[in-house]
Amino acid sequence: MTYQDNIQKTRQLIGSYKGTWDGIDAESVARMRTQNRFQTGLDIARYTAKIMRADMAAYDADPSNYTQSLGCWHGFIGQQKMIAVKKHFGTTKGRYLYLSGWMIAALRSEFGPLPDQSMHEKTSVPKLIEELYTFLRQADARELGMMFRDLDAARDAGDIAKEKQLQKAIDNYETHVVPIIADIDAGFGNAEATYLLAKKMIEAGACALQIENQVSDEKQCGHQDGKVTVPHEDFLAKVRACRYAFLELGVEEGIIVTRTDSLGAGLTKQIAFSKEPGDLGDQYNAFLDCEEIDDIAQANGDVIINRDGKLMKPKRLPSNLYQFRPGTGEDRCVLDCITSLQHGADLLWIETEKPHIEQIAGMVDRIREVIPNAKLVYNNSPSFNWTLNFRQQVYDAWAAQGKDVSTYDRARLMSVDYDMTALAAEADERIRTFQRDAAARAGIFHHLITLPTYHTAALSTDNLAREYFGDAGMLGYVLGVQRQEIRQGIACVKHQNMSGSDIGDDHKEYFAGEAALKAGGAHNTMNQFAA
Repeated sequence: MTYQDNIQKTRQLIGSYKGTWDGIDAESVARMRTQNRFQTGLDIARYTAKIMRADMAAYDADPSNYTQSLGCWHGFIGQQKMIAVKKHFGTTKGRYLYLSGWMIAALRSEFGPLPDQSMHEKTSVPKLIEELYTFLRQADARELGMMFRDLDAARDAGDIAKEKQLQKAIDNYETHVVPIIADIDAGFGNAEATYLLAKKMIEAGACALQIENQVSDEKQCGHQDGKVTVPHEDFLAKVRACRYAFLELGVEEGIIVTRTDSLGAGLTKQIAFSKEPGDLGDQYNAFLDCEEIDDIAQANGDVIINRDGKLMKPKRLPSNLYQFRPGTGEDRCVLDCITSLQHGADLLWIETEKPHIEQIAGMVDRIREVIPNAKLVYNNSPSFNWTLNFRQQVYDAWAAQGKDVSTYDRARLMSVDYDMTALAAEADERIRTFQRDAAARAGIFHHLITLPTYHTAALSTDNLAREYFGDAGMLGYVLGVQRQEIRQGIACVKHQNMSGSDIGDDHKEYFAGEAALKAGGAHNTMNQFAA
């Protein structure tokens, strides 16, 4: 429905009440409706799921159509990211938001900062999804409100061409609402708990859920030690729970991202159930580190398995956990990924210990031998030392090519002494093209950074504190913050407008007409930033 159609339809509705609604202005109603396009979180989930599905198809046709996102820990952060994206690129296409469980644990728990071990309140996950979409919808209302003011100004000036131009822009307005890939950790319990939390997350607006194959009560951050995986059937029950939640709520195009931590996880809590040789349980157990025994009596109460006709006792640690054979991580990742895609997953996530395209591609090549359109979500993690990793990759490549690397100390490549060298320049170029190259070579559909604004907030706060509490005083804020906001056109320099003050003024005028007491008058200091 166009803006003018909305006005006309509302005018007819008001007229049907035979004068009792004459205090309601049809165009004001149309504006409020336009500013509030999404009525529920399920509206958002259905809308954004279609976007992701279309983007996935576009990537299958051309890997240069990869997508990106940045992690968020507050609605304001997510809002400002998408405002910045629209400002700099004119469209949100291909840009999402990521909701990081790590950031919720570290920044949103009532217990205070926590490690990424699923100890935070699981209800804080859907609450953050709802908060993010509240702020994104407010960004729509703010921007449309400014367009409506421009429309009124064009009418007052009798500028018909400008008025038509603005009406077309309103009819074709692109929302700030984008897909959120939301971290459900390992499901926060059994499959029923996973289902219940998935429903809350979807109802809040999530169209994509990312779930990992670790044990819920032993869950660790993907880039820490001590990770424990579960047998495939246990994990697939939770994947199915997520799908049931999507289907129950009518989000039929909802996306499930299955994450494998097997590359860095050398432990399991359970011996998988197996009905017959070669089934999933048997394949899982085949990776266990075992010792052969001659008879059952030697097991001394331990579990024993039959491997190729031999009695094998899996090695059990003092923690009561079982360990996998060293060097089996990649094989287990490949099996995890193929199994997930064969049982309802849409996208894969392989958690790695470093950003290395050929390492990822080696696994993806094997997965695609079975499932040709397999696609990954990849964590461009701040847990990696990107500078050191890529300088070492360049060093190793040069050495393999026979180039002279004698002026470099591989163990010290992070040193500032190398910042202006040819090796550092090539490493930076590889970092710059990493996402593009990995999308083409390693099947990565979506690149994300899990916790970027955790680091940007810390860095900018450190810089401001150093200047403001030092000799610069107030100039530290003006030079480093406010003047930069003005010069770069950062919308938040008008913080009253960003917080919704002008939207509130519009509503006051709708409700009270000339009697409205508005905040945006001549004495509002935000007018100092009008230019």
